[in-house]
Amino acid sequence: MKLLPRLLVLILVLCAKTAFAQQYVPVVTPNGSTLPYVMKDGVKEFRLTAEQVKREFAPGMIVNAWGYNGSSPGPTIEAVEGDRVRFYVTNKLPERTSVHWHGILLPNGQDGVAGLNQDHIKPGETYVYEFTLRQHGVHMYHPHSDEMVQMAMGMMGFFVVHPKVPEVPKVDRHFVVMLGEWFVEPGTATPNPMVMNDFNLFTFNSRVWPGTDPWVVKKGERVRFSFGNLSMDSHPIHVHGYTFEEVGTDGGVVPKSARRPETTVNVPVGSTRTVELVANVEGDWAFHCHKSHHTMNAMSHDIPNMIGVAQPPALEDKVRSLLPGYMAMGEKGMGDMMEMGLPKNTLPMMTGTGPFGAIEMGGMFTVLKVRAGITSYADPGWYQNPPGTGAHKVDAPPP
Repeated sequence: MKLLPRLLVLILVLCAKTAFAQQYVPVVTPNGSTLPYVMKDGVKEFRLTAEQVKREFAPGMIVNAWGYNGSSPGPTIEAVEGDRVRFYVTNKLPERTSVHWHGILLPNGQDGVAGLNQDHIKPGETYVYEFTLRQHGVHMYHPHSDEMVQMAMGMMGFFVVHPKVPEVPKVDRHFVVMLGEWFVEPGTATPNPMVMNDFNLFTFNSRVWPGTDPWVVKKGERVRFSFGNLSMDSHPIHVHGYTFEEVGTDGGVVPKSARRPETTVNVPVGSTRTVELVANVEGDWAFHCHKSHHTMNAMSHDIPNMIGVAQPPALEDKVRSLLPGYMAMGEKGMGDMMEMGLPKNTLPMMTGTGPFGAIEMGGMFTVLKVRAGITSYADPGWYQNPPGTGAHKVDAPPP
């Protein structure tokens, strides 16, 4: 091949790679947002402001959280492997902070551990971080300065680095979901960061059911879900009606030879896990943490267990004479207890209404809605099962 044609081919290949680098499918952060950037001399420049925010966990409950750019979790950062990125971080918190780029391979001085790699960012100060992205995958960012308080108050976010060369097969839809644990005393609004393991609210992107948006996909799409966990417990995230494969962690891509079908992925503390499926079955499919207390909203954990303890009206009256306002409850389970009154700014332990009545869930719960023929990702409403395909009541089992 002559020199000129070779140069032409090389130029075309470089142009194609450049074009591919811009052709990624943006991730979806349910109930969240993506951080915008501007190009400055070939560098993607982002701005983060650490600040106090008010987060609505579900209609009727507002939490005094901390976060970035007005939200908890903070907006999702997206970039491409090979990008040079720059972050201006401004601290509007009442105390000092820093930002650690969790899982990102970078120079030591950019790692964000205050006191070890850099000075703390004092209130009112702005620091700049800058590095080149050497890998791709789903990572996170969070403070490394008084992190016990700051992460318990909601300061965290995703950092998604897309591959330089698009993956095959292409993923049509990619959701990122941060798993969170909180203790907010009913009747109050500020999380208690001193609680270590007895949490009472469990969130997807700092929202609880029924405040979590449905995850809507079109039938036949290849869908990826990434879960990040900076809480105090692991969370086994389970999907109904499908199996998926774990395709990535915050350490990188899982080799195809190591993948296996699962219906639940355990997300350890300090990790991300990415799973993938092809949405080929229509319906409304539950997607939730499988630790049963994590699909409940605020509850008291130190009340007597009354299951199986009969509380007839006469006994209830006697107890009420000693404890005005006492209500007999819990003797047959808790499913029918949700009509009782609540303190201000809290939520029923289990709630949500579906097409068949009370769903009786809370916390880390939402619905994967798979539909054929939809033209947008707006909530399509409840799925209507084809006639004759649903579970139904019979008078008696056959002999």
